[in-house]
Amino acid sequence: DGNTMSKLVIVESPAKAKTIRKYLGSGYEVAASMGHIRDLPQSQLGIDVEKNYEPKYINIKGKEKVIRELKSLAKESDEVFLATDPDREGEAISWHLAKLLGLDPAAHNRVTFGEITKKGVQEGMAAPRAIDMDLFNAQQARRVLDRLVGYKLSPFLWRKVRRGLSAGRVQSVAVRLIVDREKEIEAFQPEEYWNIDAVLCPPGQAKKFTARLAEKAGKKLEVKTKAEANAILADVKGEAFTVAAVSRGKRRRVPAPPFITSTMQQEASRKLGFTATRTMRAAQTLYEGMDIAGHGTMGLITYMRTDSLRVADEAVAAAKEFIAGAYGEAYVCGHKRIYKSKSATAAQDAHEAIRPTVPSLTPDEVEKSISGPEAKLYRLIWSRFIASQMADCEQATVAADIAAGAYTFKASGYTVTFDGFSRLYEESADEKEKKETALPPLSEGDVLKVKSVEGEQKFTQPPARYTEASLIKALEENGIGRPSTYAPIITTIIDRDYVERQQKKLVPTRLGRAIDELMEAEFPNIVDVHFSAQMEQDLDRVESGKADWHKTIDDFYKDFSATLEKAEEDMKDKKIKVPDEETDEVCELCGRKMVIKTGRYGKFLACPGFPECKNTRRLVKDTGGLCPKCGSRVLLRRSKKGRVYYGCEKNPACDFMTWNEPTAEKCPQCGSTLFKKGGRSGLLVCEKEGCGYSRSAAEKKE
Repeated sequence: DGNTMSKLVIVESPAKAKTIRKYLGSGYEVAASMGHIRDLPQSQLGIDVEKNYEPKYINIKGKEKVIRELKSLAKESDEVFLATDPDREGEAISWHLAKLLGLDPAAHNRVTFGEITKKGVQEGMAAPRAIDMDLFNAQQARRVLDRLVGYKLSPFLWRKVRRGLSAGRVQSVAVRLIVDREKEIEAFQPEEYWNIDAVLCPPGQAKKFTARLAEKAGKKLEVKTKAEANAILADVKGEAFTVAAVSRGKRRRVPAPPFITSTMQQEASRKLGFTATRTMRAAQTLYEGMDIAGHGTMGLITYMRTDSLRVADEAVAAAKEFIAGAYGEAYVCGHKRIYKSKSATAAQDAHEAIRPTVPSLTPDEVEKSISGPEAKLYRLIWSRFIASQMADCEQATVAADIAAGAYTFKASGYTVTFDGFSRLYEESADEKEKKETALPPLSEGDVLKVKSVEGEQKFTQPPARYTEASLIKALEENGIGRPSTYAPIITTIIDRDYVERQQKKLVPTRLGRAIDELMEAEFPNIVDVHFSAQMEQDLDRVESGKADWHKTIDDFYKDFSATLEKAEEDMKDKKIKVPDEETDEVCELCGRKMVIKTGRYGKFLACPGFPECKNTRRLVKDTGGLCPKCGSRVLLRRSKKGRVYYGCEKNPACDFMTWNEPTAEKCPQCGSTLFKKGGRSGLLVCEKEGCGYSRSAAEKKE
């Protein structure tokens, strides 16, 4: 018959469909399911707790048209291949598609692509398999668990705290980490200490270096008070500073391994300022395929949800060939680097680490065709991967002990003898470390010129609040969540107003703390880090076929429902009051101090005298800046989408608005408020029309 169209391949997204269509050639039709097509119902629990936790799946509203189209395409095809993403989520979508289209679940019609390139697609199509029921059951178990926790806990929170709240299994643990950190910070007692630094010069040289006091009479010395510091300064005054010992050594630094999901999210947050969600969106696009001049549509990176550090041999070979050509043989790592994965489960090791699909395709080349977050993220992934196959960075180290009377000062430094991978890529740290530099040439017995010896008062610092990057790191180290869940966890706790972002830091809200306290008292297991990690391991055991999913859920649910009953009993007549945040704004009707409340449309100011005084106002923050157009106050406001901007209080009469943050500084040219431009640049700019003054925020005023 004239029907050549005989094979149907189903993927999640049109972008992925477009890339795959290119590699399959004629005889194939490629269609997109547009993500999930079936799910648990929204309006009810949808899980039969009595009947072995059977989930009740329904077609997702709004998907009728897609479902109709897929059904008719499947009818016309001789063969249907399910080519959704290669992980739990993808396996689940394939299972639902098979159910919906009446495909035999045991038939070999499931194909996966670790990368969407000609090679990746051909390898995938050549190895169809049956749907992996263990993998699907792990996803199903997670979905059922999260649904049971969410739908049973949320109504409890509505009655005990306030309507509309919800609690999630993994989110609650993330909030717990953030609340615990906040408590540590609040309980922290700073302790005073002093650093004593000498600025010295070798004989006959002008090059200065700094040595720090370390020991007295061979014993480690800690200086706690100004009096102690002054006594030491008096002691060393007039003493000769002599080089007592110089030790030289060599050290090698090894490049960081290629990215896995969590490290990619952390590094993109630190280096590019991306949220985890933005990183994953960009990575998805890079994986599914983009148009690159000279290559057409191609997947630029391997699959982006992975916690394996394995890299295919041919990718290593291609990287080394590129490095030799671009930097020279000396820069190629001479041995095979094996990076050890943290996760003990072999289940996830089906994947490679995240790497460019074509190592020789440089970011410069790619940026002729693409820009924006995808281009920035590609550069990061490419650099990190290429660096991981480059030679070590070699350094020569020098450490000097300098004697002054009974005291010993120490100085250390290094010089790079071979830059190796560091020529291309350095990993960022969350906290700024002290930078060592090279020391001038020193030899034992040198008597040094003393430029200055000074004490500096310091205080011990509390632990830092979490950033997105450090929270993801903590979740991963504690075994909470999986590559696919880090980004949604963070979005969820912020959307629910349990945590807010201040600058880049995650801070628990009063609501978040109140809920955490209630959970800690009544549902200690849910917010317990170890319990949550154990749950993840149980799900991994379902995935590797070592545990039955029904039993895994049953073990959890028996405990959980007993806890829930006890909590209902404990809290019978109690309600939790979330303390309102008081402001300095005064209610113009009755003179009380207004408080910040949260309604369905976000935060607003309300009079605490409710119900006798019903005054409310929009929440605007005075920023201390003045409007460059009319001189009124500039207030912090939020757009419909929740983005912060700054606008004139006289709005709508004065239409001044800006994304840039007002500062306390005035423009030296015209006296207007200077605004800080965010992002990497850190510029201070004057927004007064026609002035045009700007300078880097790092420079101090002369």
